[in-house]
Amino acid sequence: RRRLEGELEGIRGAGTWKSERVIASRQGPHLRLAGGGAGILNFCANNYLGLSSHPEVIRAGVETLEQFGAGLSSVRFICGTQSIHKDLEEKIARFHQREDAILYASCFDANAGLFEALLTPEDAVLSDELNHASIIDGIRLCKANKYRYKHMDMQDLEAKLQEAQKHRLRLVATDGAFSMDGDIAPLQEICRLAEKYEALVFIDECHATGFLGPSGRGTDELLGVMDKVTIINSTLGKALGGAAGGYTTGPKPLVDLLRQRSRPYLFSNSLPPAVVGCASKALDLLMESNAIVQSMAAKTQRFRSKMTAAGFTISGQDHPICPVMLGDARLASVMADDMLSRGIYVIGFSYPVVPKGKARIRVQISAVHSDEDIDRCVEAFTEVGRKHGVLP
Repeated sequence: RRRLEGELEGIRGAGTWKSERVIASRQGPHLRLAGGGAGILNFCANNYLGLSSHPEVIRAGVETLEQFGAGLSSVRFICGTQSIHKDLEEKIARFHQREDAILYASCFDANAGLFEALLTPEDAVLSDELNHASIIDGIRLCKANKYRYKHMDMQDLEAKLQEAQKHRLRLVATDGAFSMDGDIAPLQEICRLAEKYEALVFIDECHATGFLGPSGRGTDELLGVMDKVTIINSTLGKALGGAAGGYTTGPKPLVDLLRQRSRPYLFSNSLPPAVVGCASKALDLLMESNAIVQSMAAKTQRFRSKMTAAGFTISGQDHPICPVMLGDARLASVMADDMLSRGIYVIGFSYPVVPKGKARIRVQISAVHSDEDIDRCVEAFTEVGRKHGVLP
């Protein structure tokens, strides 16, 4: 206990303590916090399309709950597969224009289950140094030869691919859109190099599925390489309903192998029916119209241009993840608290979530934010930035 308390005190002293604010309402652009604080504008959720509280999504979840129950009390291969699971997997594969798909409890589980099942000591995996923690952890579990290339550095990736030619199979692994910086992987060049060196391409699309690309298929659609990316992992817990769940989609033999060998799939309960119903309806809404996707792009541009004009440094490009770069961890935390006092809910990010010296407040735009919501957020940032000397 003394050792742990000392370690915790060190976290507090470094200004990197992460408090959890308690929400007393449903997820959405406007929140009510426990203990007061109604009408708070929410700018830090992954609710990109605003579907977490969409009435049709909620109704679908309730109806599925009533028809199929609260849960299966079982893993999939014993007695945990329902028709709705198979229907959703088919819908995911159709949405991504892939052969098959497999559901997991989360995309963290999908990333934990892929590499160990697919790669052997004869193979190699080449990973972007800023990949999500779940990709890093998944790669750690496998016995493949591991190469890490500099963030989005294609010259370094090519050098690593040349070095990895001695291995049987080579898999390039990257986030499609990087969650901390809002930048997008150069998939055209990655796919060109993969083709040149006979490698496969894997992308994690958690921060792309549903809203990047003309119809929201993701970064491979955005960059015109849907036929060149072999494996996609993504989530149902962000743009597609916001509850839980993840998946792998790609070649049918790969999905068949994962059903036989992927440990998080084999040893975890099947996805709850209500979650399946919500995600299925979210995909229906997305495939019926791309109006929400187009709205998302316009609102992202509005926030980024206004914040840049005010004098802030915003990382990334054309992505609804808009990191306001501040550098100092304590400054990011204090500014986020001051933003909340002005009715804007944002969170400061610092080490170990981001590298030391690169603290920021990560703002996330949603399709259900109004132009007035965005303008109010920019005004509050400007006031707080001047107060703390970030702006002149």
